[in-house]
Amino acid sequence: MMTVLITGATSGIGAGLAKSWADDGYHVIACGRDALRLETLRLYSPNITALQFDMTDLDACRQALQGCYADLVILCAGTCEYLERGVIDAERVARVMTTNFMGPVNCLEALQSQLISGSRVVLVSSMAHWLHFPRAEAYGASKAALSWFADCLRLDWEPKGVAVTVVSPGFVDTPLTRKNDFPMPAQVSVEYAVKAIRRGIAKGKNHIAFPTAFGIALRALAGLPACLQRLLLRRMVRS
Repeated sequence: MMTVLITGATSGIGAGLAKSWADDGYHVIACGRDALRLETLRLYSPNITALQFDMTDLDACRQALQGCYADLVILCAGTCEYLERGVIDAERVARVMTTNFMGPVNCLEALQSQLISGSRVVLVSSMAHWLHFPRAEAYGASKAALSWFADCLRLDWEPKGVAVTVVSPGFVDTPLTRKNDFPMPAQVSVEYAVKAIRRGIAKGKNHIAFPTAFGIALRALAGLPACLQRLLLRRMVRS
């Protein structure tokens, strides 16, 4: 039986992926910090094993993930906090960077000796770092760092037979995005996200981005001169 290990499995995309693979008969190791939500997830299916730890704690990752062998590892846990009016809050930035970047790095360090040829590691990033959005200094930087790290890691791990995939979603309707106080164009459901991710993994893609039209639009904006980007983004924010 194929084993899938998922962090951030208690909510949003992570929970959707855990249930989807469990429904298809895979053994799912569902990782998270919330004991109650993990227990609820474990009761959802006999194919789900719950594993509680804090991925921002390196020692906790080492202890929890020791001996965890998985064919597919999906590092999905993340958070988002915005800076307001350009006021830098170092502690807020550190929280976001620690969860979104160092958390996955901690997990990878703990798991690396247990990955074998044919394994695949999937890191869930975001389209947010494709363009310089107001207030997104911490979140965008954390996802840019994660994507850069993953793309470099792929070059080192491919000779070992370990594949690395980066997932870049647009806006997905999750408890995290429901906290946003601004319009979220082209928002998709968790079910949509799960299907897109699983389809991309099945095809062996190095990069998975969805929804396609929104991604194309962001890439097009990113290709404009910086002055036009700023003008358009300011109008978007005001609207």
